[in-house]
Amino acid sequence: MKFDVAIIGSGLAGLSVALHLAQTRKVAVICKRELLDGASNWAQGGIAAVLDSGDSHAEHISDTLVAGAGLCDESATRFIVEHGREAIEWLIEQGVPFTRDEKAELGFHLTREGGHSQRRIIHAADATGHAVQVTLEQKARSHPNITLLENHYAIDVISSGKLGVTGISPHCLGLYVQDVNTGKVLTLAANHTVLATGGAGKVYLYTTNPDTATGDGIAMAWRAGCRVANMEFIQFHPTCLYHPYAKSFLISEAVRGEGGVLKLPAEAGAAAGKRFMPAHDERAELAPRDVVARAIDFEMKKRGLDYVDLDISHQSPEFLKEHFPTIHARCLEFGIDITKQPIPVVPAAHYTCGGIVTDMAGRTDLPGLYAVGETAYTGLHGANRLASNSLLECLVLGRAAAKHIEQQPKPKATPLPDWDESRVTDADEEVVIAHNWDELRRFMWNYVSIVRTTKRLERAQHRIRLLKEEIDEYYANFRITRDLLELRNLVEVASLIVNSALSRRESRGLHFSQDYPETLPKALPTVLSPARR
Repeated sequence: MKFDVAIIGSGLAGLSVALHLAQTRKVAVICKRELLDGASNWAQGGIAAVLDSGDSHAEHISDTLVAGAGLCDESATRFIVEHGREAIEWLIEQGVPFTRDEKAELGFHLTREGGHSQRRIIHAADATGHAVQVTLEQKARSHPNITLLENHYAIDVISSGKLGVTGISPHCLGLYVQDVNTGKVLTLAANHTVLATGGAGKVYLYTTNPDTATGDGIAMAWRAGCRVANMEFIQFHPTCLYHPYAKSFLISEAVRGEGGVLKLPAEAGAAAGKRFMPAHDERAELAPRDVVARAIDFEMKKRGLDYVDLDISHQSPEFLKEHFPTIHARCLEFGIDITKQPIPVVPAAHYTCGGIVTDMAGRTDLPGLYAVGETAYTGLHGANRLASNSLLECLVLGRAAAKHIEQQPKPKATPLPDWDESRVTDADEEVVIAHNWDELRRFMWNYVSIVRTTKRLERAQHRIRLLKEEIDEYYANFRITRDLLELRNLVEVASLIVNSALSRRESRGLHFSQDYPETLPKALPTVLSPARR
């Protein structure tokens, strides 16, 4: 199969690239489940952009730099912030039903979230990601130049270096993709390949991410010889719904932005009902996510709690049902009426701030290979992502990558070999994969989560080394399955996270080490370089 552009991932980043390119290019969008199964569809809060004359690019940049704890790339931050309004206007043109406010300057309601000095979050009630994704999905499905390959799993990108092609510079030539339904492996030739595979939250036991967030793009790019940066900075969302049957449901940052307060639950005894955030930070509930997550983690461990309470019941029922209809309805399903009682919450792995090193056109170290969205490292998020900057990055860099691809000459076609299964057999014991998957996620949660120590990190590094050996042997001898491919990628990403964390001898932003609690005077990114293959 031949395409001008192959895009792996169907979230906001992937669909943005696809729709910008489809007027002039033949595009394939590959997603391992259905089109709406990615993290973008789950995003509640909204998209940060300067949309009001009372706000400014300088303030948005400043808020981002403060949240990023000195590690944001200022030029990248400026580029993304300054292109924010045109990105939002493009979404409005596509028909995204943002929440209206006729009194507002642009005609849309703007909310405020932790770390922001102004109301600048445009949203569609409390289900912004879903509203955006449904709109763009309909556009993509109806476009004649876009081929959607759902239930197809990208195995690896194909580079001229791996094939031993001589006479041309190293270049990405396409990728191998498995049809999940049939098990058949397809060879996709593409002039340009875009990784838009999202983050790696499933490397942890508790996460707000969907099951698709297994770090596939990061692992593929690393194996292809691309640099990866700042993988130690995993953002833990402070408020994931705590309930035995509530899988990965987060309670939006906007709940705290609209007056929600964190309190100790009944299990805290005499301290029950006490508000604790003011004791941890002067910004209280509006402090950046890393501060709030550490504060909750501290209170839980100090008092032996399983969760804390997030209370917004002092707002009127009408206000809550209008602003948070999804959260209100979902909590009701579990017997929690947010108009009358607090919401039990715990921190959970939420966002991968690091990723594949790219420039402002989405280019990676391998020509022909691009990365956009959560899978990429542009320098915008630094040591801690500012709320609602992620969807903005997807839009701005998606458009920038598409523009750059359009300007490139068509490379000379190179024949690609088919996938070789001649030396493998069917797996004898699938339980090996299930056991290793469970072990990985548990020790990553115990050893490499919100608060870290060198000893715990070294333990995790040792276990990862053993797991990689087992998985590599399994991969070499047995036919591939989606579970095996996801586990292989997760172990690769776990190794990158741990190695990055061990190399940072300070505490900064999302990375907090009990052995190195101080922050160094000079902020430097952690950049890992693989051996060229």
